[in-house]
Order: sequence, then C-alpha cells, then structure tokens
Amino acid sequence: MKVKITLIFFILNFSISLSQEIGLQLWSLRNQFETDVEKSLSIINSWGIKYVEGGSTYGLSEDHFFKLLKKYDIKTVSIGASYDDLRDDIDKVIEQVKKYDVKYVTCTWIPHEGKFSINHVKQALLVFNKAGKILNELGVTLTYHPHGYEFSSYNGLTLFDQLAINSNNFSFQMDVFWVYHGGVDPISLLDKYPGKFPLFHLKDMKIGAVGDKSGSQDVETSVTLGKGQIDIESIVKKATKQGAKYFFIEDESSLVLDQVPLSLKFLNSIN
Repeated sequence: MKVKITLIFFILNFSISLSQEIGLQLWSLRNQFETDVEKSLSIINSWGIKYVEGGSTYGLSEDHFFKLLKKYDIKTVSIGASYDDLRDDIDKVIEQVKKYDVKYVTCTWIPHEGKFSINHVKQALLVFNKAGKILNELGVTLTYHPHGYEFSSYNGLTLFDQLAINSNNFSFQMDVFWVYHGGVDPISLLDKYPGKFPLFHLKDMKIGAVGDKSGSQDVETSVTLGKGQIDIESIVKKATKQGAKYFFIEDESSLVLDQVPLSLKFLNSIN
C-alpha cells in the first residue's frame, strides 16, 4: 500500500505506515471521556492517531474542546448528525459543519418502530437526498451508516439496495461489523456499489457471535481487528482500491484501551 503517513507509537515502540487515513471513532472512548476528556485525547495522541470522527465536546465548552484538539494534534474530519436534524433543522447541521470544519457528515440511524420497511426507506431517501444536496453545495458529503436492519429482502433485492440505487445526493459509511452482522459480505457489497463508501468503521466481530438484522449486539463482541470473523484485510485492500477516504477504528468493548493499539498493529501488517 502506498505510503502516505507515518505514525509513531512510543508506547509500543514501532512505526506504522498506512495508505488512506486511519482514524478513530470517538465513541470508542465514550467511557473514558466521561471521566477525563483531556486524558482521553492524550491517549489518542499517544496512539499516533490524528484523525477522528466525533461531533461532541463531552461537556466542555466548544472553545476549550477545540483548543484541546489542537494541543493534541487531532483533527475532526467527520461529524454525526441525527435524522431529525437532517430533516427538520439542516441549518443546525451546517453550523456544526462550519465549527468543526469537516467535509463529511454521517447519520447512523433511521428512526423506525417495529420492522424496518420500504416506507421507512422512501422517507429516508427524501430526507437524505434533500439534506445531501444542500451539504454538497457546501463541499460536504452526507453519508448514511447502515446497522444491518436495512438488509431485509424486498422485491428480489434488499432495502439497502433501494437506498443505494436511489442515493442521488448522499453516500454511505460502511461499518463492516454491522454489514456482516446483518448477513451480508462486505466485499460483495463493495463489488456491488464501488465508490459508494468513502468512509468506513473498522470493527471485528468475535468468533462464535451470531448476527441478525436487529441492529443490536453485545459490545463485548467487538474484538481486535484480525482476531474475529470478518476479513478486515481484504476489505481494507478492496476499499483502498476503490478510493476510500477514511478508515475509522471503532472498538465498543470494555477492552478498548488494550485492543486499539493491537488493531493498529494489525493494520500496519497489511501490504
């Protein structure tokens, strides 16, 4: 893989060179942020990670939080936006985009009661295409992050297919865990929709864990990259060839502080 950046890990005493940009979804350290925001950012810095996906200041003032990001040489490149805000308050989303100076906005959930259906898809397409067009005019890409319930069958395809085929003004963020958990091979999805996934969440699923289309799973099934059921290496290689922009490690487990450095080491081993 073409060398683009070199990250130095003084804790582990090794260097790592990766193509594309490797970042961290800040949700991974949600418990640590509750205790000490600055210490959490310093941990990210010690891992050599410079790019994150976030959108929260974890109780700090924006001015204080942004100063800490600068202090620890961390750049937010993607923020989250709720479905409701994208539908009802796009100006609020735009304000956050400008504050964080990001080029990507991600929505991670389409609200639904009961089984996710084609009616939810149709409404989501209206919301995402409208909001996406407005954001595109600002040079910002809107992405939707599936959680697995979108892979139910519909008219010989899946509900996700209906989203993807009709995504005129938005793209997708592939969380490889939730795609796999929903019963779909991430590689086959990349082959089916090349170029539709500029952003990724890299998260491996514990061997023995069983997926479904609920969009829910025990956080302890999130394991070190390369140690679970998902072929992370092949996904990274395929996505890189397709022009993926950012790979965000997302580790939801209680072992996150131990596992993220090992996941980074695994990514370094990919040629």
